[in-house]
Amino acid sequence: MSGQGEALSSQASEASGTPEPLDLRTDQPHSARMYDYLLGGKDHYTVDAEAAEQALAPFPLLRTAARENRAFLGRAVRHLVRETGIRQFLDLGSGLPTAENVHQVAQQVDPSARVVYVDNDPIVLVHGSALLARDAHTAVIQGDIRRPREVLDDPQVRGLLDLSKPLAVLAVAVLHFVGDEEDPEGIVRVLREAVAPGSHFILSHATADLAPEAAMGVQRAYRAQGVPLTLRDKERFTGFFDGLTLIEPGVRVVSDWRNDEVPESQRPDHADVSWYGGIGRLD
Repeated sequence: MSGQGEALSSQASEASGTPEPLDLRTDQPHSARMYDYLLGGKDHYTVDAEAAEQALAPFPLLRTAARENRAFLGRAVRHLVRETGIRQFLDLGSGLPTAENVHQVAQQVDPSARVVYVDNDPIVLVHGSALLARDAHTAVIQGDIRRPREVLDDPQVRGLLDLSKPLAVLAVAVLHFVGDEEDPEGIVRVLREAVAPGSHFILSHATADLAPEAAMGVQRAYRAQGVPLTLRDKERFTGFFDGLTLIEPGVRVVSDWRNDEVPESQRPDHADVSWYGGIGRLD
């Protein structure tokens, strides 16, 4: 992507309706683009690839962890559409478009499912707007999970989603980029208090519980590149579901969460995933 900056800036200006090009911040790594690199995508810059490679040094199976987390996302969305009647999704920290996007998974079951993607990387706005230009049931906005009220009040969110009815709020692989001083539990609480009963929260989070040395090496590598990363243990992650009812099987390593597709003997070791996930329901 390194030669596309000028064109992307122009597209971003058109997508956002502003006269000035967006600052795409291509000189510094971003977690969304690093995640794209780990998933084998093409929408990242050299600086993102280099930062991700620094994280792969202490934890060579980080790509496996990213893929397992993405697979968990797909299973969780399919479960909600098929089993709970949820038809609207707010995907916070959505990252760059890649395979098995939320709207693709949901609309395979019900083409009327509606999705709003939210990310603070302006490149996500550019690529997401291009991808979704012809889909009236989806939108992408530039926003930050750290400012949940701004996200909830965004005109596109209000225009596409009905907050008076149950919806799914997704914070998948994003809360570990929210520092303790930024009150991640408070962020989830604001979101929980804003949605209707029957809404569900899909959350996932990286941990150092299962492979401490390797995982803490990843945290140090991310932080050294200016990308905040705070790993949390299972108890702390489970606390994000306070005020919600955890649906079965509760908090699990993401590769095990309702994974009927792959026999247990063929799944990666928990230490090679080091990522928790779960769904909570607001009663």
